[in-house]
Amino acid sequence: MKKELKFLCPNGCLGFGLTKEESFYLGIQEKPDYILCDSGSDDIGPTPLGADISSSPKAWQIHDLEIMLVEARKLGVPMIVGSAGDTGTNSRVDMYVEIIKELAQKHKIPKFKLGYFYSEVDKEYLLKKLEANEAIEGLEQRPNLTKADVEKTDRIVAMAGVHPYIKLLEMGADVIIGGRSSDCVIFAAPAIYHGYKEDLSYYLGKVLECASFCAEPYAAKESIMGTISETDVKVKAMHPAQRCTIASVAGHAMYERANPYYEYVAGGMLDMSKCVYEQYDEKTCRITGTQFFPIKGKVKVKLEGAGKTGERFIGLVGIRDPYTIKNIDQVTEWARKQVEDKFGTTGYQLYHHVYGKNAVMGEYEPVKEIKGHEICVVVEGVAPTKEMAEEITMTGMRQMFYARLPEVKGTAGLTAFLCDEVLQAKPAHEWTMHHVVAVDDPMELFKVNVVEIGE
Repeated sequence: MKKELKFLCPNGCLGFGLTKEESFYLGIQEKPDYILCDSGSDDIGPTPLGADISSSPKAWQIHDLEIMLVEARKLGVPMIVGSAGDTGTNSRVDMYVEIIKELAQKHKIPKFKLGYFYSEVDKEYLLKKLEANEAIEGLEQRPNLTKADVEKTDRIVAMAGVHPYIKLLEMGADVIIGGRSSDCVIFAAPAIYHGYKEDLSYYLGKVLECASFCAEPYAAKESIMGTISETDVKVKAMHPAQRCTIASVAGHAMYERANPYYEYVAGGMLDMSKCVYEQYDEKTCRITGTQFFPIKGKVKVKLEGAGKTGERFIGLVGIRDPYTIKNIDQVTEWARKQVEDKFGTTGYQLYHHVYGKNAVMGEYEPVKEIKGHEICVVVEGVAPTKEMAEEITMTGMRQMFYARLPEVKGTAGLTAFLCDEVLQAKPAHEWTMHHVVAVDDPMELFKVNVVEIGE
């Protein structure tokens, strides 16, 4: 085991926004042992998974993969990307594998081993478990998985732990493209592979996975360097104007979780409640005191599933009239009633998202009074067919213009449409699975492959 190992993370979500190159190349000058990046998130909603698409332009993803691959091969160090193409489905892994092959040819890179693994789960696998009365537990108050949940699902991915990454490193992979994975395991796996403690390795992953989000002042898509030793983790900002401070790193450790201290992965739980943060130097924070608790019994792997609910259209309505704004609930209710008169109350979905009132937080919005001088209502209609979805959305939008309010005597001025027509959006999907399945072998849902490419 080396005295320390250096990990360069150039982007908190590969391809979601272009990696900033200045800080990346400053990181390269420090000669990292690994160049690694997460490429996935369920923050983007269920549609990319259900429709098997990426949420980001392919050109952005190629840009980030290209600079990582070229520099990793120049340095002769491994490159790892997890949750390929936002969702980590098989098609996204294949897309990244093809991009790597094309880039290797473009840059005439000498031969190297490309490893990759798949994360998709066949519905029959889960149905057999349900038929055998095996409980597939729901997370965050979801009920256990049912046959109906499986049947309305279009695509399922399992969230890998460190296991397929370690396996591919053992097989000699120089570049690894991973299917859907827990964010932190992309970084933890090589550290564990090299013999570092699990507690420090998983914390290394937790602090690096969003790149410059753990630094201050805030800046997105900038590179971060993480260093692991036998006794600590150090994290350093690469951008000249950023610093990793006690506050920024400790704050990031609490980011994106119901409980600020715990991070769950396939195989155990990282406990950050006893972490000690120290300012190591101007740009670097040192962390000790992490704990990792392996799971007792079978490893449980998280499942994400999504299914299509219908075709979708969007309408945009601007409102400036103070009286209309004050009575916006009556206006949207009027429009909804016109839809119900023709289509009834079931078999479709109609939403009026009132930006300026509670469109972001809904019923959880603590400010009950509209304070702005203008608002925007996004009308969203979802139905089994495009024709029905379009008509529902157009009715839900245009009828806002005709809404009758008690003190309104004129015939115009209530609303303004950004576009007279409604705009077709991607089909609507819903999350159908947020569950964990117990496995006999942590690798049983993840098929690994290694090929040799390059010149």
